[in-house]
Amino acid sequence: MAWQDREGHSFKSFARLRDDLASRGQQLIFALNAGMYDDSYTPVGLYVEKGKLLQPLNTRRIEGSGGAVPNFYKQPNGVFYLSSGGGGILPTDQFAAQKPDVLFATQSGPMLVTKGAVNPLFIPGSSDRRRRSRVGICEHGKISFLVSDDAVNFFDFATVFRDTLRCDNALFLDGGRGAGVFDLHAGREDISGHGGYGPMIVYREGIDEGSGKR
Repeated sequence: MAWQDREGHSFKSFARLRDDLASRGQQLIFALNAGMYDDSYTPVGLYVEKGKLLQPLNTRRIEGSGGAVPNFYKQPNGVFYLSSGGGGILPTDQFAAQKPDVLFATQSGPMLVTKGAVNPLFIPGSSDRRRRSRVGICEHGKISFLVSDDAVNFFDFATVFRDTLRCDNALFLDGGRGAGVFDLHAGREDISGHGGYGPMIVYREGIDEGSGKR
């Protein structure tokens, strides 16, 4: 995952991230908005990079119904993480209880699918439709990322993860003008309608500084 450059400034764009990696002898292959952020492009919830906690777990709850509750706070929200054993997604309360040892983590919400069940908050046929991005942990531990090019509601997008991709757990990352992806091989580089992105999920190739490993 990536959020800030060596001077502590948010990358905000895939282009700046790509250039920063190139200066280190690395190539950006894939990147995706990794969850919600505030006006300063700071992650709203937990953010861990290379084992270092940069933002704490956000356990705040906002009471209300429907659209009155921001997406991040729709329950349950959750954490996508990478550890030495692979990737995982846990609802926030379970993550807080289990305290897994993670190398990378980002918190977002709501959970779309939990243990194979679609979040009961979602309404079939809902008119709340927009572009959305998600991450899921699927069969054999495969990590799947999905960004819709067209407007879609929460229920329909969640069922894609459950029924088509066979993901037992899936987490909403961001939507509307914040959904975005970089794909080198597809020649795609989305620009955020919010003026920039906050944290990003990154796949890159090259030697990792400090470790000598790819």
